[in-house]
Amino acid sequence: MELSVEQKKELETVERFHTELKKIDHEVRKIIVGQKDVVDQVMISLLSGSHSIITGVPGLAKSLLIATVAQVLHLDFKRIQFTPDLMPADITGTEMIEEDRVSGKRVRVFDKGLIFANIILGDEINRTAPKTQSALLEAMQEGSVSIEGTTYILEKPFYVLATQNPIELEGTYPLPEAQLDRFMFNILIEYLSEDDEIKVVSQTTTLRTVEFEKTISGPEILEFQRLVRRMPVADEVMRYAVQLARTSRPSGANPPDFVKQYVNYGASLRASQFLILG
Repeated sequence: MELSVEQKKELETVERFHTELKKIDHEVRKIIVGQKDVVDQVMISLLSGSHSIITGVPGLAKSLLIATVAQVLHLDFKRIQFTPDLMPADITGTEMIEEDRVSGKRVRVFDKGLIFANIILGDEINRTAPKTQSALLEAMQEGSVSIEGTTYILEKPFYVLATQNPIELEGTYPLPEAQLDRFMFNILIEYLSEDDEIKVVSQTTTLRTVEFEKTISGPEILEFQRLVRRMPVADEVMRYAVQLARTSRPSGANPPDFVKQYVNYGASLRASQFLILG
């Protein structure tokens, strides 16, 4: 059976999807050594339009990985260093009163916060109070920021890739459940193998200039996100994903004993959505 013009276009998009993924991985590897699973999970998160947390001890290139991905994809990148004194307005922005130079009248001007970028690195996100963490909720879910009754739409693609350090408990705050629920993955990053660690030390203790070749742009990322959502999924696979999430809830129909004993809430509806998208 001959393919229609629309089907041919879709096949071309799928082939380009795989080609560009390999190219992106090759470019990221110019900086990042090893950590294949970590890089793969970051890309799954990005191409499904979701946010992720990267958890690992200091010195494992968590922040470098996110900055490198932003550089390879040529996306606007901003880093938010989460500290106890960080305020919600620092993230979202604030309304300011300025005098118009022409008319002399005072006018309201919106001063954009750090959230206005394509990729946000939320560094050590668990070091700021829940009040400030909650400033991310609307942006992560709706792709917008509301300030004093006015809604500002964030440019797409938009991702929050956060990092947290599991071994320092002093001065940290647990992330609210509503915020955790908006992250697709908690990506665990481990120590490198001995050979990879030697390679990193070799690369970072010599003079070395890295130049990235052009990869996909923002509009192409959005096109690939739409492609991911057009992929057919069998009803049985969809049902399995939903049942898996439902089984984790102690209030469900027939949860396992360990779920009843150790779990308070279980996975939300977003978990089923993330499983299918991933």
